[in-house]
Amino acid sequence: MSQALLIIDIQNDYFPGGRMELAGAEQAAQNARKLLEYFRANKLPVIHIQHIALQPTATFFLPGTPGAEIHASVAPLSGETVFQKHYPSAFRETGLLEHLKANGITELVVVGMMTHMCVDTTVRAAFDLGFKCAVIHDACATRTLSFADVTVPPQQVHASYIAALGAVFAQPRSASEWLEAR
Repeated sequence: MSQALLIIDIQNDYFPGGRMELAGAEQAAQNARKLLEYFRANKLPVIHIQHIALQPTATFFLPGTPGAEIHASVAPLSGETVFQKHYPSAFRETGLLEHLKANGITELVVVGMMTHMCVDTTVRAAFDLGFKCAVIHDACATRTLSFADVTVPPQQVHASYIAALGAVFAQPRSASEWLEAR
């Protein structure tokens, strides 16, 4: 089984001062960095996903802005694969699936942002496509959501989505749990 680290949308707009600040973005990026260092040290595949918003109503990840750039904590090195996407799923209208198949990758270790949107959508798509996934829950971040008259704090949004993914689609692990199992 060949494994790759999939880093989803850890971009500047999600950090303090960005256009869509997430709760816990800095800690999540630090944990993602630990996995990135492990994958690099062991010469394992690393795939970066960068969201570029093309919708006319978009307010963040705008093309050519500093906010759309991949955060320095997990910035790609020369030779590492980067796919740009324009939708929540990292598979939609990108070369990700073909890249994974061409490189014999069958398992994804997923980190990124936002838990409730692009991480969730990509993991579910990966599962449907036959990939085994581990979601590193403390290397993901999200934000407060609202529906009708209910406001859901980011910790509850995060826990709900990780719990749902863990029921069928992925194995949730902390960064330290995943690294200790190596």
